[in-house]
Amino acid sequence: MTQPVKPPPFDPDDPLGLDDLLDDEERAVRTTVRDWAAERVLPHIAGWYESGELPVIRELARELGALGALGMTLTGYGCTGASAVQYGLACLELEAADSGIRSLVSVQGSLAMYAIHRYGSDEQRARWLPGMAAGEIIGCFGLTEPDHGSDPAGMRTRARRDGTDWVLDGRKAWITNGSVAGVAVVWAGTGEGVRGFLVPAGTPGFDAPEIRHKWSLRASVTSELVLDSVRLPADAVLPGVTGLRGPLSCLNHARYGIVWGAMGAARASFASALEYARTREQFGRPIGGFQLTQAKLADMAVELHKGILLAHHLGRRMDAGTLRPEQVSFGKLNNVREAIAICRTARTVLGANGISLEYPVMRHATNLESVLTYEGTVEMHQLVLGKALTGQDAFR
Repeated sequence: MTQPVKPPPFDPDDPLGLDDLLDDEERAVRTTVRDWAAERVLPHIAGWYESGELPVIRELARELGALGALGMTLTGYGCTGASAVQYGLACLELEAADSGIRSLVSVQGSLAMYAIHRYGSDEQRARWLPGMAAGEIIGCFGLTEPDHGSDPAGMRTRARRDGTDWVLDGRKAWITNGSVAGVAVVWAGTGEGVRGFLVPAGTPGFDAPEIRHKWSLRASVTSELVLDSVRLPADAVLPGVTGLRGPLSCLNHARYGIVWGAMGAARASFASALEYARTREQFGRPIGGFQLTQAKLADMAVELHKGILLAHHLGRRMDAGTLRPEQVSFGKLNNVREAIAICRTARTVLGANGISLEYPVMRHATNLESVLTYEGTVEMHQLVLGKALTGQDAFR
């Protein structure tokens, strides 16, 4: 008769034993990114956030390129060809440091590089992707406009043919990496449908003024893109796609990273609250010994690790080629919403200290307000799932 297996001790950091789902290479990726963030981001992030600047963005981009974190799931052109789960783990660790750092990586790899890799010509890939993978060239992705966010079909940016050239006019808004980008992937309406264009920095008529006075994603570069009769050669257009399915497929790839990343912000906030509850004393004992505080910690832990398990499941489906866009919406809707709830509850555990930048909780909570909106608002993902469940399109 075989002896029953004795379960390992309960681990407060991994209460469901989710580490058992990872292989050695996945753990190594996680450790590498976590160690980099601990050394290069965490000692400085509160100051960057408070000042509303990311002064070393170019340095960080090159270091992230050296780690293989830019365009992780892409192959060739200096990209690492990592699995979706490895990429997700990297996003979780980056956002545990700050959402702005994960946004830098997501926009670079899952939006700008992904668009060029999937829809670009061989010449476009060879020109841009090696430098972007190395972090020597930063990219941005111009879809959202001042008056058109959730409804990109209404975009006003237009591209018209002039001989063999294209001429672009319009504006884009809320563009991560915009003012530091060496190349912008800009989506514009044409007579044949929406097309993607590669606009190099410095092109006459193209400007990317930085957006200031943000109360969220403060340690992140956010810009407008202004296109005033920007003339581009014929080979600036992405040849592999026409229509909104191009930018929407890029957004779907980026949303997948957010499913993981939001849990990083939640994990950091929960860990801060748990440590505080163990050491902060009121009424003669640590507050972690009171029932109401334990109820908060238990609820946070349940939602945090459910969210990580959901992200892991979606990652395995992506690696298997079976992940559907509706399932990504499921993950984005749930995990960002729950991450914000975890951060807000963690703030209450820390009391007045919860609003201090000496702790990460309020910074993560305010960052997640942006993450909740970009790559599809709560309402848009609810409607995606509603259509999938009922077969009825309620968007219009």
